[in-house]
Amino acid sequence: MRIVDLASRPDLLDPALNLGDVGGEFIYRGFSGKMITPERFLRHWARYFLIALDDEGVPIARALSVPLTYPAEDRRELPEHGWDEAIQWAAQDLMDGRAPDTLCALEVVVAPHLRGTGLSTPMLKALKARAAETRLERLIVSVRPIGKEDEPNVPMEEYAVRRRADGLFADRWLRTHERLGARMIKVCPFAVTISGSIADWRRWTGVKLADGDNAIPGGIAPVHANIERDCGVYVEANVWMVHPF
Repeated sequence: MRIVDLASRPDLLDPALNLGDVGGEFIYRGFSGKMITPERFLRHWARYFLIALDDEGVPIARALSVPLTYPAEDRRELPEHGWDEAIQWAAQDLMDGRAPDTLCALEVVVAPHLRGTGLSTPMLKALKARAAETRLERLIVSVRPIGKEDEPNVPMEEYAVRRRADGLFADRWLRTHERLGARMIKVCPFAVTISGSIADWRRWTGVKLADGDNAIPGGIAPVHANIERDCGVYVEANVWMVHPF
């Protein structure tokens, strides 16, 4: 396996995106998700779009991240709005010309036939290496715990602190970060917020929402629907973790 970036191999953009999504298509339907378009990555953050290739040169994993400034005078703590706000910070810094000092990982996606094989670990290591190569001081991640999909109604504050008998995090994705030296900072309760009509959610997830809370494929929280108002709102908590160098 070897890892390249989008700056050197822009021809791999579509094959890398075709590896799938984190959770599901709906994740990219929020305002922040719409900001990280493939065109913007090509134009602004191509060095931070990493692609793993197999021996045949076929993409088997991707890792997306954005550089930003943290901490700063106006950013003393990691944001409660997690993934959403980190993307906004990166966009603000780009517009303001502020030099970044931190890399924020947005997603790691592995080809479906290779999931569960440990390929996410070298992708995270590659992100840390790219941050160091570009003179950034840390890698931060608004971690979306994988196992939470099985327990969408359990509060993240309860789920995230579960540990195995050996002392490591019970959740596999949290444990992967911990094994690479990351430490948990806090739960960000509003990491991803997405709203849409009942028809929108049916199109995004295949689920016809009913009044109240609804489980959806790939969701780690329920969608709360109001049929009379034709609205469904999804608010997902994540866990901030920091990989110091």
